[in-house]
Amino acid sequence: MAEPEWRVVNRANWDERVAAHLAPESNYDLSGLRAGADALHAIEDRELGPVAGLRLAHLQCHFGADTLALARRGAEVTGLDFSAPAIDAARDLAAELGLAADFVCADIYAARQALSGAFDCVFTTWGTIPWLPDIPGWARVIASLLKPGGFLYFADMHPAALVFDDETGDGVRPGWFWPYFHEGAFEVDDPRDYANPAAVLRHSKTHQFVHPLAAVVQALIDAGLRIEMLHEHDGVAWKAFASLVEGEGRLWRFPDKPWLPLSYSIKARK
Repeated sequence: MAEPEWRVVNRANWDERVAAHLAPESNYDLSGLRAGADALHAIEDRELGPVAGLRLAHLQCHFGADTLALARRGAEVTGLDFSAPAIDAARDLAAELGLAADFVCADIYAARQALSGAFDCVFTTWGTIPWLPDIPGWARVIASLLKPGGFLYFADMHPAALVFDDETGDGVRPGWFWPYFHEGAFEVDDPRDYANPAAVLRHSKTHQFVHPLAAVVQALIDAGLRIEMLHEHDGVAWKAFASLVEGEGRLWRFPDKPWLPLSYSIKARK
């Protein structure tokens, strides 16, 4: 069976982003991680809870910065990503820092086949599900990885915020971009990178998806998970709009008023 176009296109884009995100001019600042500091943002730091001694799967781990932060907190952690360059970079970073973590290159929908055993926690945050077409399938994979009593911790940009974009705005606030209830992929062609202003991506096309909040919650419930926490936040982990300013907890917010939720987080237990 031929590989879906969305995956081929998105993987080429993310393979190229790895070098851009590890470049000195990138906003991915690894100096704190290298110095022994905690790399997690304020939201997950406040909500995740202790992970020492837990067997943890970090899905869509990119080059492993958060994976290694979780390992430093004492978790037995495995990171999974579909980008081979990202996994290579993650293994190099783990070796550099002397931290124990496993890294597996596999598509998220094949995570159950790629990872052995059951996990106490599945962790997946920041820029993950907008790249995935099938949220019920995503939820089923998460449920299959968790042992009874294990939990998911998830945080990402709020789908209400994904409706907007600077390109259609008035220069002060973002404007309408794509509909909240759109079904199917949006095909985007943008050579810019969100973390490296100097980068010009050759593989500039991506397929992206908006998943309404209720669809995510219902998918997790249908997969057999119990929602224990659902929070909406006025900050997000990257400068999603030009008007946002960085503040407490390395989160980006509107400078005047909390106009709309910029991110959300869920804890759900099997």
